[in-house]
Amino acid sequence: MAVHNFKPVFSRLRDMLKRHAGSLVVKSDRADYYGLEAAIGPATLRAWGGKTKSRTMAVAWVKVGKSYVSYHLMGIYAYPKFLDGCSHDLLARMQGKSCFNFKVVDERLFEELEKLTVKSLEGMKKTGFTS
Repeated sequence: MAVHNFKPVFSRLRDMLKRHAGSLVVKSDRADYYGLEAAIGPATLRAWGGKTKSRTMAVAWVKVGKSYVSYHLMGIYAYPKFLDGCSHDLLARMQGKSCFNFKVVDERLFEELEKLTVKSLEGMKKTGFTS
């Protein structure tokens, strides 16, 4: 069985999220998981039926798995249109509606993912899902 060294991939993706942390809450910063949360906005409160379930919600995270490093953006789950214009190569890395999987550092795809991260985080704020 092959042993994977995903540390370079995780480090690069974690650094990407750290650059965009700004006013977000760092929920966790471990060797295998880095997660960002944001204060909920009025659209989230409406979606929750007017009842606050939590003061914050997860917006982006990166996690080391057994076979790959996963990078999650909740903004594209809420707004799949954010994926319009993404390359076939980046879309081929998608699993589910908000997750991208990587085994190696790919600077070209990471540059594209960086732009998508900005679009996702800004979009959640503009639409009122986060404040």
